Amino acid sequence: MAFSFHRIPVGIDNCFLLRGERTIFVDGGAWGGLSSFQNGLKKLNVDPKEIELILLTHGHWDHITCLNDIQRMTGAKIAVHGQDQFMVETGEPPFPAGVNAYGKVMSASAKALLHQKLPKLKVDVVIDDGGMPLSEYGIPGKVVYTPGHSMGHVSIILDSGDALVGDMAMNSWFLRLTPGLPVLADDIKLVVESWKKILPMGIKQVYPAHGMDFPVEVMQKEIANFM
Repeated sequence: MAFSFHRIPVGIDNCFLLRGERTIFVDGGAWGGLSSFQNGLKKLNVDPKEIELILLTHGHWDHITCLNDIQRMTGAKIAVHGQDQFMVETGEPPFPAGVNAYGKVMSASAKALLHQKLPKLKVDVVIDDGGMPLSEYGIPGKVVYTPGHSMGHVSIILDSGDALVGDMAMNSWFLRLTPGLPVLADDIKLVVESWKKILPMGIKQVYPAHGMDFPVEVMQKEIANFM
């Protein structure tokens, strides 16, 4: 099968279906998104059981709220970086800090309002700092360790120049009005260093977890101007 990838919104998150010789689903989706996951697969004529791996960019609550249901529907293994493994296995992920004034208000509000405990799930594949090749799935790309938004954040860099960057960038109205760096991060300087790490990897188009994709030149300028 020729490789293809497809954006499937699950709640407020963009998740992605990677189809090569085998199939990977990127991220576990936000609350209220299970029906959109099911509809997305149906439109693509994909049986949920085709998915062999759920690859998490990180373990924050909005990326794992539907994980339990998706895992049960697919029977897929769960992969996450070791630094975020506890978020999945305890079902109690922390909320990231705010980077700017708006982000700080959002972070404080979320910490005060969100007390949902999620199901405890076993992580099957623990990704280390060296990342992970996707060649065994027949997918032309790799997982790269990109900490900063969370300490266990990873990105998927495809050979095509498409980069699935989770919350390394944001482009959604409720987070920021124009595409760029996240307004929420454990360590924004580390996010910038992660961008410096992946920008030379031939990226052409950036696919964030929140909002539509955009050209990499936006991030090149953002990183160059970061103070």
